[in-house]
Amino acid sequence: MNVWDKLRGELIDIIQWLDTTNDTLVYRFERYNNEIKYGAKLVVREGQAAVFVNEGQIADVFSPGTYTLETKNLPILATLQGWKYGFESPFKAEVYYCSTRQFTDLKWGTQNPIMMRDPEFGPVRLRAFGTYVIRVADPAVFIRQIVGTDNRFTVDEICNQLRNFIVSRFADVVGSSRIPVLDLAANYDDLSNFMTERIGPEIRAYGLELTKLLVENISLPPAVEEALDKRTSMGVVGNLAAYTQFNIANSIPDAAKNPGGLAAAGAGLGMGMAMAGPIGQAMMGQAGAAQPPSGPPPLPAAATFYAALGGQQAGPFDMATLQAHANAGQLTRETLVWRQGMAGWTPAGQVPELTSLFAAEPPPLPPNA
Repeated sequence: MNVWDKLRGELIDIIQWLDTTNDTLVYRFERYNNEIKYGAKLVVREGQAAVFVNEGQIADVFSPGTYTLETKNLPILATLQGWKYGFESPFKAEVYYCSTRQFTDLKWGTQNPIMMRDPEFGPVRLRAFGTYVIRVADPAVFIRQIVGTDNRFTVDEICNQLRNFIVSRFADVVGSSRIPVLDLAANYDDLSNFMTERIGPEIRAYGLELTKLLVENISLPPAVEEALDKRTSMGVVGNLAAYTQFNIANSIPDAAKNPGGLAAAGAGLGMGMAMAGPIGQAMMGQAGAAQPPSGPPPLPAAATFYAALGGQQAGPFDMATLQAHANAGQLTRETLVWRQGMAGWTPAGQVPELTSLFAAEPPPLPPNA
């Protein structure tokens, strides 16, 4: 410091603080060697408090107003140090201005999800966000407990600690409240008021007052919210069968404009009716009855057999070929045959479809003939 700085400190007669910031909680008034002239004017504006600290000990706290710094106005300081009046003997003390206004729109939120057990969904993870409002309620306690000798203490320096308080207590409150997740939104006001009362005493121990805490949002993980949205959509749709039929009916005109579209639409209609249950099946039956077939059905495939001819597997033979082999004596009743669906090789005489290939044999004569 040069001589002009020293002289300016000696001649100072007004102590005041004009806050040009929006986040300063405490500001230490700067002057040369902490010397204050006897009889100086102290100006404390609304929303402020001035704290005098003498040799590390809080001496006086001044509320809003204008004060002349004399012995009669500083009884504690007068007992802490001997006073010598005059220009050459200023007293030394530190002056801390505290902003006692409310600091609003301070954010809080859960860094990690909160685990809780919901009566409807089971174990769930929640995140919560909101805002809160604080003010310095006891400047002396706040400086003693938090600020110390910091020449400028801002809201950011205390926000992390306050947020930890809020999140920790919020987890306890929500976990013990047993409020279903779907009902939490209807209880934001009650949660906010309860949290304010719950955390207030802990914050007040630091000289601060939590004037308001708001719970703005409690959310589930994105995957759970997506599943919940689908569940909500199903509830909005209502009758799923009617909704499916409606969508299929709307898609038929568009499908008819594309090659093969009607076939695809018909397949979709069949699936939709099957999903729709008995009503859809009845509609499908009516639709089938209303459209006669365009031609006769295809002929059934003729049965074919394999035969053991000359000790070798031969075939497959249709009925006409088998009849020719029977007429030639190559296929007899004892000849083994097989076709798809039979368990094994069987004598031809025991296969009902082949009995007509052989000449009828008369039954045996009676014993007395």
